[in-house]
Amino acid sequence: MLSDATVHPALPETLGDYTRPNLILPELRQSDTAGMISELSHALLRSGSIPDLLPFYPTALNQELLGNSVLGCGIAFPHARVSSLKRLQFAIGRTAEPVVWGTKGSLPVQFVFLMAVPATEAAGYLHLLASLARLGQQPEVLRKLRTAVSAEELHRILLSLKLRPS
Repeated sequence: MLSDATVHPALPETLGDYTRPNLILPELRQSDTAGMISELSHALLRSGSIPDLLPFYPTALNQELLGNSVLGCGIAFPHARVSSLKRLQFAIGRTAEPVVWGTKGSLPVQFVFLMAVPATEAAGYLHLLASLARLGQQPEVLRKLRTAVSAEELHRILLSLKLRPS
């Protein structure tokens, strides 16, 4: 007999439910928008979260160049909506020091949340985006995210953050 959890997988309850430690890069090596999106795209590819870099990476980069997603608190939310994706999730990268995101004169970022969005996922994506954007209003959480020393510790912090009510 199948349990309810088998028939109906648990709905995400925390930000950490949308990612895993192998999708968390506490020290991004790249310091430009294209490089950081590439680095996070490769993490999604290695983990099996996306089937191929094409069309994911160019879609995410073009989306970001058309409409900069950076918030004043130092977080950027690039995304790619691709039909071959099965599950809404994100990779997160952190820089040691804030770097300019996008074009010159844009706001600096220290956290990049690259979201992999299935083409038919609209409500879930907007709910996740609203929950992530709320991080900008929580300076204590941002401090914890800045000082975490490992991907596992960053993941534990994200698991402690409940999603914004829908």
